[in-house]
Amino acid sequence: MFHDTLTRTLMAAIAAALLFHTTAASAATTDCPLRDAPFSVDSPLLDVLLSPAAHAIVDRETPTLINPLPLHLQKLDAAAFAAILTLRIVAKSKALDLTKLDAALRAEPVTPADRHARCARYDDDPLTTLPRAGKPALLIFQKITGFRDGPSVDAGERALRAIAARKGWTVVVTDRGGAMTAATLNQFDAVVWNNVSGDVLTLRQRAAFRQYIEQGGGFIGIHGAGGDLAYFWDWYTDTLLGARFKGHPTNPSFRDARVQVDRADGITRGLPPSWSMNDEWYSFFASPRATDATVLLTLDETSYAPVGGGASIAMGDHPIAWKRCLGEGRVFYSAIGHRPETYADPNNQRFLEQSIAWAAKRGTTQCRNGREVPAQ
Repeated sequence: MFHDTLTRTLMAAIAAALLFHTTAASAATTDCPLRDAPFSVDSPLLDVLLSPAAHAIVDRETPTLINPLPLHLQKLDAAAFAAILTLRIVAKSKALDLTKLDAALRAEPVTPADRHARCARYDDDPLTTLPRAGKPALLIFQKITGFRDGPSVDAGERALRAIAARKGWTVVVTDRGGAMTAATLNQFDAVVWNNVSGDVLTLRQRAAFRQYIEQGGGFIGIHGAGGDLAYFWDWYTDTLLGARFKGHPTNPSFRDARVQVDRADGITRGLPPSWSMNDEWYSFFASPRATDATVLLTLDETSYAPVGGGASIAMGDHPIAWKRCLGEGRVFYSAIGHRPETYADPNNQRFLEQSIAWAAKRGTTQCRNGREVPAQ
């Protein structure tokens, strides 16, 4: 037991050092959202793994919870799947009573070392490249602390750069959360979250980003930006996106399906009534229609099997792309975009380009006091 505890302590110390090393040139952050939060079964699994004491409590109370997990779920890298998992999610299929475990975790003091490890994956690095004045500008944001699928991120960036080139827009790309300041954001017409996964913004950065959107900025979320198993910022999921990810098909993850188009909206002009493509199709716990979103694309669930992890994840009415007004801001999200090939699909290319134009205030409508009105 002593040897196991010592090993965990050393590994956690090494992992924390590696996490810190990834942002060694970053300004120190102390306002990360969960810095002082008690350990619990709803903490990021990564924070539990980084704490030898918390890890030992889990091993003692529920030894079958962490140890059997695949190694890729226990990695402590800067971008770690464990950052978008919780013990409650891990235990979901095991029918375990977590009451005693949760109480034991909450009783464990949060140490300065724990706070340091939690904040190490955030940064406060300012944006060093700013857009040229006089041209519409997009900020492509791709900081990832959760699941990073390199090919989808790279393909998304290439597609966004190509759209900007066709439109004559300026593009700046960053993977630094420190770009989220009022002074920086106000120089951009819209911000694209390109397959962002994991909690990535400090409290000050969250406030600046939220203010930017509500006061007239644009947001474009692509695929992974709405596909985490666990979120730790309710405003982002419940207000900005308006839907929480439930799952996607498995074995295989990628399937052919028919995309249905609401052609009454200006964003979908020129698109066919439907088209078929192959991708990783997200399901959500509830439809974004319930949060007053305007749905643009839906999936025909008769065209594929919406089954993930052996259970149905069918939605019936199944939105996969939508928009909304949030204050003066324009919000767009599309769940399409895991496979790099989706960015070369001509229908998806057109849809994405027209959606970005709308979010960047280059469409035929605009947002006023939370309502979409004709552009003036």
